[in-house]
Amino acid sequence: MKKLLLIIFILLPVFIFAQKSKPWNKEFYDKSPYHFGFSFSLGLLDFATINADNFNSLDTVYSIEGIAKPTFGANMVTNLRLSNNWDLRCTPGLLFGQRDLNYLLADVSGSDTSFYRHTMKIESTFLQVPFLIKYRAVRLNNYRPYVIFGATYSIDFAARKKIKPEDQPKIRLNRQDILLEAGFGIDYYLPYFKFSTEIRFSYGLLNIVNYDNTQYTEAFKRLGTKMVTFLIYFE
Repeated sequence: MKKLLLIIFILLPVFIFAQKSKPWNKEFYDKSPYHFGFSFSLGLLDFATINADNFNSLDTVYSIEGIAKPTFGANMVTNLRLSNNWDLRCTPGLLFGQRDLNYLLADVSGSDTSFYRHTMKIESTFLQVPFLIKYRAVRLNNYRPYVIFGATYSIDFAARKKIKPEDQPKIRLNRQDILLEAGFGIDYYLPYFKFSTEIRFSYGLLNIVNYDNTQYTEAFKRLGTKMVTFLIYFE
């Protein structure tokens, strides 16, 4: 209880200071019918896996684990004002990343069964076209929090890349995906431009595994995309 009171005591001046009226930067910025900008992103890209119904009957694949890896990207920003609080945004761009699949495989060639691990490094280069709805709260001085949600059409240019012999065995992914996206952020109104920070969560709707009649793909009932991204905007 004492620790909670101490935290409140420390943070209370911050909230009081934030409530004080200050001169507004870019006072009429949100009245513009449209504006443009760009963004950069860093995140974690991962797989969302659902095992096949007959997974326990497979004699080679014992288990599969998705391993998240970093991503980075850049986007253009087109923002259309719908009302005082609502915007429609289209932010096409490129995203580069990798995610791994860690297989635990059974070797039944001898009299005894042994297990070994094989990691598939799946690289991706996405062209993404998000269409997002942004709801902005009431502006407080030079800050304005918001929530954002929508859908993204994604094409993976590396999905059909030729697999090198030394990388075998390795699965392929389908090129196209549709992602549901939701997030939140804060707009910061600076003297000459608007700077924003955002955290966004993405979940793929399509099954992206390209079945090739091997147990490496037949082990999946569904293989999807999930991602957490931190973005910074300059508008």
